Amino acid sequence: MSLKILYAGSPEAAEKTLQILFENQEKYDFEIAGVLTNPPTAKGRHKELIPTPVGIFAREKNLPVFEPEHLDAAARESVSPLKADLLVCFAYGHIFGPKFLALFPCGGINLHPSDLPRYRGCTPVQTAIKNQDEQMAIAIQKLGLAMDEGDILKKEYRVISEEDNGQSLLLESAQTGAKLICEILKETSKNGKLPEGTPQTGEPSYTGIITKEDGKINWNESAAEIAAKVRAYFPDPSCWCVEKNLPLKILNAKTVPEGSEIYNLLSKDYGDAKNGTVCVCHPKMGIHVKTGDGFLNVLELQRQGKKPMNYKDFMNGARDFAGTILE
Repeated sequence: MSLKILYAGSPEAAEKTLQILFENQEKYDFEIAGVLTNPPTAKGRHKELIPTPVGIFAREKNLPVFEPEHLDAAARESVSPLKADLLVCFAYGHIFGPKFLALFPCGGINLHPSDLPRYRGCTPVQTAIKNQDEQMAIAIQKLGLAMDEGDILKKEYRVISEEDNGQSLLLESAQTGAKLICEILKETSKNGKLPEGTPQTGEPSYTGIITKEDGKINWNESAAEIAAKVRAYFPDPSCWCVEKNLPLKILNAKTVPEGSEIYNLLSKDYGDAKNGTVCVCHPKMGIHVKTGDGFLNVLELQRQGKKPMNYKDFMNGARDFAGTILE
């Protein structure tokens, strides 16, 4: 059978997965019958209604788009005529009830970028980076009635490097996940049902929504903790601190290697400085900030109302930045 799917997703990463699925329909013997996404949201000064990235892509490709506020009877009635065999979900943002799932003879599958049952919930990638995990997994699971508790159909591991941030790793997860989904869709199309899954084992943990306040930097934490948090929360909500009563975003940073020449110099001259002190602000040496343990090398910053800047451009307009105590 040629499998008909309803794809559910909303943000940029989900759009990437949809794009790959769209390009591989013929190869893997399935058809995207429609797309389910969140309604447009009001953004900007004029509160213009902006569709989700998934909604924008779907309309560009002339795919039927459904944007219900709630997955109620009206939503079920709108997608039912598609007669989709399978629901495919990634970062849609809603729990599917039994009546909605019953519309799909083959059930549903969900892309979740974590080593389930670790990091169930909406921010597994950011949490893995923030916790300085050495690796993560991209899992495809069966959709169930409880959040992220379904059996695992496929899983692929990936090492987390110091170059990864929340944005880049989520987009890479979207690409890897799309490949795994295509393999499952081909098998389902051939057999008329989903492959058998493996029940999740181990103690579950959960992630939640990350707020702007979560991004506030605590300079009493170690440089490693702060650097991980900066990477995890890029680009949204991003990490920030206070410079002379005004917010200052730290968009990219790394630790100063312990034992390095610059580390030893900073330890000698600023070992007793208050945490949050900008110790060095130099075109060649960079911007270095004292933390609760070690020094943070700040690479990209953004003042309120200004564009993001690398540290060299930032210093052109911040001649007195050295010695500032960030809060």
